[in-house]
Amino acid sequence: MNPFPTEPTDEVTRALPHALGPEKSILSSMLQDAQEWLDVAIAEKLTPAHFYLPAHATVFETLLEIHDAGGEIELVSLVQYLLDRGQLDRVGGPAALTDLYTYSPSPGSFSHHLAHVRDKYILRSLIRVSHETTAAAYDAPEQAAELLDATEAAILAIRDQGQTVEGGTVRESVESVLDEMHQIIRGERETVGISTGFARFDEMTRGLKPGEMFVIAARPSMGKTAFMMNIVESVAIAQGLPAMVFSLEMSRKDLTQRVLYSRALMSAAQVIKGFNPNKGELQRIQRAGMDLARAPLFIDDTKGITITELRAKARRRHRKEGLRLIAIDYLQLMKSRTKQAQNSREREIAEISAGIKELAGELGIPIIILAQLNRSPESRGGQKTKTPTGVPRMSDLRESGAIEQDADMVGLLYRSAYYADTAEAKEAEAGRAALILAKNRNGETGHVPLTFIEQFTRFEEGEPARAPVAPPQTKTSFGFLES
Repeated sequence: MNPFPTEPTDEVTRALPHALGPEKSILSSMLQDAQEWLDVAIAEKLTPAHFYLPAHATVFETLLEIHDAGGEIELVSLVQYLLDRGQLDRVGGPAALTDLYTYSPSPGSFSHHLAHVRDKYILRSLIRVSHETTAAAYDAPEQAAELLDATEAAILAIRDQGQTVEGGTVRESVESVLDEMHQIIRGERETVGISTGFARFDEMTRGLKPGEMFVIAARPSMGKTAFMMNIVESVAIAQGLPAMVFSLEMSRKDLTQRVLYSRALMSAAQVIKGFNPNKGELQRIQRAGMDLARAPLFIDDTKGITITELRAKARRRHRKEGLRLIAIDYLQLMKSRTKQAQNSREREIAEISAGIKELAGELGIPIIILAQLNRSPESRGGQKTKTPTGVPRMSDLRESGAIEQDADMVGLLYRSAYYADTAEAKEAEAGRAALILAKNRNGETGHVPLTFIEQFTRFEEGEPARAPVAPPQTKTSFGFLES
């Protein structure tokens, strides 16, 4: 029986990459001084799978078991431990263990030899993934996009394997926390994550933090895209941080036009009618154009994009540009092509939502995603209940409760003028808007007052200048405490 595992290739049978000498070397070091070298191996995330020879993998796994149990590691006890568990023959018997123990490596070579073992394991993993990909390509040719995403994720996982991060001291953590506190007290730092440009929101959430999924949900025509792009504009233009937008509804040109006119405080409808701009208006649009052209902002307008395709594109752009924010408009326009998703729309939305949350964690950046609400808000409120019509709740999220579950934050966008049924009421509510922060996993929830400037499709912070004073924040005013 060949003790060295092999994998077939298209032409000849070849042994997989391996380094038996370094394997014996690091095992010998651990047998002779387990307290020193076994802890180093554990810190370096060495696993039994890293060993090419099964006997070596068994020895290392046994050493880990004894170490975890607090037992003493020495040759006689190790032989007895393996004998009691019927594994002594699997490692080659007492003679093989003695050979390992007396291998006499140089202690100074441990890290060097461990690196050899890890490198050969990476090469074997690449070969394994390529074999699996080849087999899957033959077996399921109709799932090319899903296979590409799975292969890319597997390759990235291999790259990330074994990367260790040394733990810091408590003193370092205390110093960091105190420094952050002093910055906040002095007004030098108000957010932990990325600022959205909306101070009240940043105060409640401490910004958009790495790995978080922020859902902005509303009924149609509430201004979801405008609010999202106001945040993107703050991140990419004002702060100069790389951001990517996936626009499933608007084209890249249309979205660019909207941001450009909004930033220049110009009405797109006015421009379309062919108005004659004055010098100040021309300067504003030129300045806005220059700002937008310099911004590290990337827009993908692929219609009907799948979660698989989106994740692949986001990974590639992140590797090239170091993205700090992703925004998606909007969730219900995305697709999933898995067989399970074809039979259930709720299952499809759940897969998309989970995929976005996983992507945020994988890339270590926040992701904003827009979502539609069902019609329930339009049937609530009115004179009988003495509450405003149309105030949304988190339970109104359309098609899946998985969105609510996956999201770290859920903001419900609401404009009262949209539901006003008289000219007087519309005038009284003109411009008034609110972001109801219904879920905030790491902070407070509540009501963020906003002003919607309709002609510029732009949100600003605070109440409209001429709007009536908002009622107290209670369950019967805006309903943001309801679930």
